[in-house]
Amino acid sequence: MQYFVTTEALATQKSDCIAVAVFEQGQLSPSAKTLNELSNNAINRVIERGDISGKAGQTVLLHELAGINAPRVLLVGCGKHDNTTENDFNTAVTTMTKVLNESGASSATSCLAEVTINTRTTEWKVRQTMITAGSALYKYTQTKSNVKPPELPLEKIGFLAQDNVQDIEKAAQAGLAIAKGMDLARELGNLPGNICTPRYLANQAIEIGQKFASVTTTILDEAEMEALGMGSLLSVSRGSREPARLITMSYQGAGDARPVVLVGKGLTFDAGGISLKPSQGMDEMKYDMCGSASVFGTISAIAELNLPINVIGVVPSSENMPDGDANKPGDIVTSMAGKTIEILNTDAEGRLILCDALTYSERFNPEIVIDIATLTGAVIVALGRQATGLMANNQALADDLLKAGNDSYDRTWQLPLWDDYQQQLDSNFADIANVGGKEAGSVTAACFLARFTEKFTWAHLDIAGTAWNSGKDKGATGRPVPLLVQYLLNRIADKS
Repeated sequence: MQYFVTTEALATQKSDCIAVAVFEQGQLSPSAKTLNELSNNAINRVIERGDISGKAGQTVLLHELAGINAPRVLLVGCGKHDNTTENDFNTAVTTMTKVLNESGASSATSCLAEVTINTRTTEWKVRQTMITAGSALYKYTQTKSNVKPPELPLEKIGFLAQDNVQDIEKAAQAGLAIAKGMDLARELGNLPGNICTPRYLANQAIEIGQKFASVTTTILDEAEMEALGMGSLLSVSRGSREPARLITMSYQGAGDARPVVLVGKGLTFDAGGISLKPSQGMDEMKYDMCGSASVFGTISAIAELNLPINVIGVVPSSENMPDGDANKPGDIVTSMAGKTIEILNTDAEGRLILCDALTYSERFNPEIVIDIATLTGAVIVALGRQATGLMANNQALADDLLKAGNDSYDRTWQLPLWDDYQQQLDSNFADIANVGGKEAGSVTAACFLARFTEKFTWAHLDIAGTAWNSGKDKGATGRPVPLLVQYLLNRIADKS
């Protein structure tokens, strides 16, 4: 998907379609009013016939309206006038994009950014249009045969501008980069576990390093991890025929400034190990690497934007399988930090690979460390599919991530990380147990990780509820790439 910004009058627009907003009770957006006047009230007549009520997501495609150069006009319902919500807007853009992609229009000028949405700026709406349109057009095809794309797909979305051309250009560019990063994250997440293995992820990281001169990629194999003392991470990979990898992607955009380190859980398939998962829904455990996928997508997006910041992506990647050499409940392993861990449940393996990756991150002298992981089913019970769980050892960092979530509409909700919960991880036989019982599962998982983050400012994002959809719309979402990119953009703005 490409974009363009135009200052040309609506009557003489050269794009294949103009999309304008209509609201409930027959109210028109400014651009819809203009087109209605140019076409001798053609839009009003459509509304009066009852062809569109203005409900968010409704559309009517009109052809060859008198007085308008564009051969098509798409009416898009956006909900209540002056009370359009972010959800209404996203619904409208999604439907608009899908209709345009099947309409034969290869380019379209969207006027939906003039819709009033709470306190959202025009730039936010432009960027969100690019992100949402990218999501609407994404279609997984890599392992499917006989896929027939639209004969004349939508290739360009345009935006009207007055005297704010540069701001809209910048917003569209950011939205496009985020959309591309989300597509990369989706593609990696949707690939089956027999293709997307730790070695496959490592090769994808190498390709990113080859694509962007600002990114340097380093891959550690199991022998190198063993030499570093990563006994916790390697205990997970013992049950798999696929060797583990520790992937590092270093984006250098700000000289010698201390970096933000993003640690992404890369379990390319999680059978649960000896604590075997139920067979129903186990296919979705290919999505247990969506934390790593979001790191890939974020690094790609910021490199595309050439942002003035240093970011290091660290991805511990393994499979978790049952085998004669796999972890057993009751086993004790030693982490890179020297802490011993009693493995009470082998299906709580994400924290076992993350803790060594967090310790490894100390060597980068990070200003901030954020880990992203599909860590617990408990977070889905607590927050559903809407919000990412957030826990942090620093409230200022938590506040920054909450703000970035609201800014990007890729929202988070903070859960406690109180010392009161740490006692649930006590072990009679090791320094720490890897699970804390049935209560507060998401919190105790974060408490486990907190034991390995005492030397830096850290936040944990549990994306088990937001990284993918189940059911008929099964597939990776690309979240939280928008949140992470927004957080980095906000940091740059705060320091400028």
